[in-house]
Amino acid sequence: MTATIIIQGRKTSEEDIQFVRQFIRKHPNLHRTALSKELAKAWDWRDHSGRLKDMACRTFMLKLHRQGRIILPPRRRPAPKRKKSVLDIPHSKVPLACFLKEILPLRIEVVSPGDKSSPLFRYFLTAYHYLDYHGPVGKNIGYLVYDNQNRPLACLLFGAAAWQTAPRDSFIGWSHEIRKKNLELIVNNHRFLILPWVKVPNLASYILGAVSRRIGKDWILKYNHPIYLLETFVQKKRFKGTCYQATNWILCGDTKGRTRNGQEGDKKAPIKSIYVYPLHRRFRRKLLLERST
Repeated sequence: MTATIIIQGRKTSEEDIQFVRQFIRKHPNLHRTALSKELAKAWDWRDHSGRLKDMACRTFMLKLHRQGRIILPPRRRPAPKRKKSVLDIPHSKVPLACFLKEILPLRIEVVSPGDKSSPLFRYFLTAYHYLDYHGPVGKNIGYLVYDNQNRPLACLLFGAAAWQTAPRDSFIGWSHEIRKKNLELIVNNHRFLILPWVKVPNLASYILGAVSRRIGKDWILKYNHPIYLLETFVQKKRFKGTCYQATNWILCGDTKGRTRNGQEGDKKAPIKSIYVYPLHRRFRRKLLLERST
């Protein structure tokens, strides 16, 4: 029996790796991005909505390259350094300090690339969120929140769930194979920013509760498939997770200090508390159902 390893969520045998080596030799004129697209096509590597998983394939090939199992062509050029344009979009920083009831009702706006509000959304996260923002990757949905006087208050970004994390996976009770098939039914809250000049007690939990109640429908409208569980990772040294606790998110445990994909040897990351929020009362049953790949 040929030994297999798991790389980027894919069972990979030595025959698969040899296929990739031959594939690279047969396409000497293709750069890394083009190679990943063509290999994904060759393997028909797609998500459940039929979209080609070329980004996952590119990461897959890069990991093989770093492990010395394949040799990718040289990068065409160094990745450009991103610069923060903190003066590009003028906006008010007038302090807002009041009771929550004084700014209700809130307006919660879905943000998509190309929308009029998209540059402002990107600017706020780039300028004011401690993790920065480098643009959307894969399936994602953003929200901009305004008060009753149309003043921006907050930004939220949701996207792909972590590939694996023991506390969450134990909480669900699924196997590796089921997780691989159903992971897109979970969405991660990657960013949550209350603008720094906004000081309104209980605002964060109010917004989080409102968005948690509507994101399921918004996700179906955008991607035509449901989601059943939200997750987030809260850095323990920075935050207490109060707003998640106040809106009934469930603490599953802590991370082990690895990066998102959970690979051995990855760069160490800060320890984070893992919170989840079910969007369906039978979320476990939904997440454990067998689905075709």
